[in-house]
Amino acid sequence: MLAGLMCGIATFYGMGDGFHGQRTASGEHFSAYRLTATHPSLRMGSIVRVTNQDNMKQVIVRINDRGPYSHADIDLSYGAFTRIAPAHNGNATVCYRVIG
Repeated sequence: MLAGLMCGIATFYGMGDGFHGQRTASGEHFSAYRLTATHPSLRMGSIVRVTNQDNMKQVIVRINDRGPYSHADIDLSYGAFTRIAPAHNGNATVCYRVIG
């Protein structure tokens, strides 16, 4: 079953925070450069299209971890985040939908 459109704040992790190389909730090793994301409730392995609402850039990620543990609604890997926004922004207003 595909989830409806969700909107909120995206942040990133994996650079300078000690997560790169650690195990994720799915059991795999986290890479800051893979196109992955954390979400508190989407099913592990879900494929999600994330769209930056400021510039309409999109990235497709796979949910492989639980979180975020901050103010964000979805936490993207550094590699995924930098496809849709500059890292120095720190966060982005996004809409996202499960596509597979």
